[in-house]
Amino acid sequence: MENVGPKATLSIIIVNYRTPKLVVDCMEVLLHEVSGLDAMIVLVDNFSQDDSPRIIQNWLARHDAAGKVRFIQSDHNGGFASGNNIGIRAIVAEYYLLLNSDTLVRPGSIAKLLETARNNPDAGLFSPRLEWPDGRGQESCFRFPTPVSEFLSAAQTGLVDRFLSRYVTTLPVQQYSSSPEWTSFACVLVRKQLFDDIGLLDEGYFMYFEDIEYCFRAGRAGWKTIHNPESRVVHLRGGSSPVKEQTRLKKRIPRYYYESRARFFYKAYGWPCLVAANFLWWLGRAISKARQVLGHHDKIAVTMQWLDIWTNWLAPLKPYTHPDSRS
Repeated sequence: MENVGPKATLSIIIVNYRTPKLVVDCMEVLLHEVSGLDAMIVLVDNFSQDDSPRIIQNWLARHDAAGKVRFIQSDHNGGFASGNNIGIRAIVAEYYLLLNSDTLVRPGSIAKLLETARNNPDAGLFSPRLEWPDGRGQESCFRFPTPVSEFLSAAQTGLVDRFLSRYVTTLPVQQYSSSPEWTSFACVLVRKQLFDDIGLLDEGYFMYFEDIEYCFRAGRAGWKTIHNPESRVVHLRGGSSPVKEQTRLKKRIPRYYYESRARFFYKAYGWPCLVAANFLWWLGRAISKARQVLGHHDKIAVTMQWLDIWTNWLAPLKPYTHPDSRS
């Protein structure tokens, strides 16, 4: 991995896309947290084309943050992975904290993650407990998606979930330190050695699944992922992406989500498993539809999902569709 710029123990990367208020709120907390650390913050504006740069620069000027913060304006919006990679390349550091703009770091949590990293030299990724502002935990640790897990997510049947529990992707909120297969990149600390070993995030993903794929790639290379719930970060969830809200409302979600899904299954398991995942999703959906007829509530399936899962199935590595190119 090639870097330019100053050296630090920790570089914190925040990518903004039309969320300047969230960035400012995040920074209000973050500047205090890094005051005693050898750390630099890199703010990347992902070609917002709104008032974001002006709002963020005005805030930085008022808070005299020039020595702690570097603000970069990208000339394109390449998505989550691209924006983070711009920030990673900007600073040479021992560790990199990828932090969503819709987060608020609890006191001492960054120091706790760094301590966890130093105590676990065989691990490359470290995540905190994600929680709501009232302290309730959020699910942020998972097993890797598989064709069987696609069947389970579509079927939504407790009996089948219990029988095939080892394929259920979502793990309960963790109370103690654990080593999940993958963890949310809303907040994750990454060791520089991992970037040197397997490269940066895959910019073939516009948004979603890039965190799953990166943990998958790290695991294949022998690196562990460590989750330490003693480190806590508020995640406002959905503040930086519309997908979760559209899913909750069962509205059709953006094409780039399904493009990312196809890319992950193809890269992780190969083309036959991508096709199997889609057919097993259909089988699971048939079960959930049958349950509807019997009076059960339909918990899943957004508009056109039965068709959209086949996005890019014949060309899984096809470049993503930029969201601004669709009506």
